[in-house]
Parts: sequence; structure tokens; C-alpha cells
Amino acid sequence: MPKMLSKVLKSLVTRPATVRYPYVKPEAIPGTRGKITYDMKKCDLCQDCERVCPSLAIKVFVNEKRIEYSPFRCVYCHLCVESCMQMAIIPDVVVRAPEFEKVIDIFETERR
Repeated sequence: MPKMLSKVLKSLVTRPATVRYPYVKPEAIPGTRGKITYDMKKCDLCQDCERVCPSLAIKVFVNEKRIEYSPFRCVYCHLCVESCMQMAIIPDVVVRAPEFEKVIDIFETERR
């Protein structure tokens, strides 16, 4: 009992161990793999990202000059980021919020 009482008194005067989540967003842990985006000005549609993706979340349509990325299928391994020679895939530490519907992100080059 005295052991527990000392911990209770200590926790009354120290900072809380958790954050008030809905009101205060926690900081991302360094090294967190989050959502990806494409810089279509740098991308040459070489399909390296599509080849290395283990979950087949990326589809490159060379003739239509667009990329379809399915975050629902993505396992966030970031192999696509590592394999991109043009550095066209931009990783982010922000993890996507849960969604109710399957969404496909479409990245297109400007048509000329």
C-alpha cells in the first residue's frame, strides 16, 4: 500500500504521460512512414515504383500519363520511394486518417 501511495502522489505533481488526443495532435515519431505523393514534373513514368510495390497499390499508365495510387492497399513499406531514381515520390511522416470508402489518388502530368 505505501508503494502505491507514493506513485499516486508522484503522478499528481508530474506531467501526464498521454496527450489529449482529439484536441492536441501527437507529434510524429521520427522514421514514421506515412502517405506518399508524386511530383509529376520530375516523374518520367518509368514504372519502377509499380514493379517494386509488394501490395500492387501503384499502377502506372504510360500512354495516359497518369499514376493511380491506392492508399487502402498500400502497406507503407516505402520501397517505391527508395527505388525512384528521379526522386519524384515524396514521402511524408503524416499517416493518413482512416476513411470510410476506398479512395484512389490519381496523379496526372499536364497534357501538352
